[in-house]
Amino acid sequence: MPSPADVVFLLDVDNTLLDNDAVIGDLRRHLIEAFGERRAEQYWSIFEEFRRDLGYADYLGALQRYRLRHPLEPHLIRISLFLLHYPFAARVYHGVDLLLSRLKLRGPVVILSDGDVVFQPYKVEQSGLLDAVDGNVLIYVHKEQMLDDVERRHPAGRYVMVDDKAWILAAMKSIWAERLKTVFVRQGHYAYDPRVGATKPAPDIVVDSIAELLNRVDTL
Repeated sequence: MPSPADVVFLLDVDNTLLDNDAVIGDLRRHLIEAFGERRAEQYWSIFEEFRRDLGYADYLGALQRYRLRHPLEPHLIRISLFLLHYPFAARVYHGVDLLLSRLKLRGPVVILSDGDVVFQPYKVEQSGLLDAVDGNVLIYVHKEQMLDDVERRHPAGRYVMVDDKAWILAAMKSIWAERLKTVFVRQGHYAYDPRVGATKPAPDIVVDSIAELLNRVDTL
């Protein structure tokens, strides 16, 4: 087991470090171009089925299930190649590289994300975030339920978690209590979700963009 750090910084990926809403917007347009609106909506219906069944987004898994329902669809290869060739690095939010560099001066920086076991790691690698955090990436089905494993791999006196979902932060705070400082980033489609106002405990810090944390690194 590694020696405990004074502080470990944990950061989510989608709509925290990377503009995933923009990625989905591009995928929606591409699906309509390839399949037409009716078939594109079928894909998103399957995607939501997967999300409910698995607890996380699985774009490639939804595409596999779509193929089972439409085995003669000629444009499936265009969608898979679109995802595999997507320029994820261009969707990393402004200021992220500098923020990660500054955080690393204070303690280990770890990406802590939910997602599938294939596409989510691929996205992290292709975006350049894997190298930016020196390979420290943890991806679970439900990260808030895996804090024992997080602590085993990255022991620390205290933690800072940065995420775009206030209820995930609250769930983690209920476990780590005062050992955890929570940072809610109002980015993406969860920024003003009705659940935010009802979430208890409230986040310790709220910012409107990840770049705002550049001026608050010393306070984390």
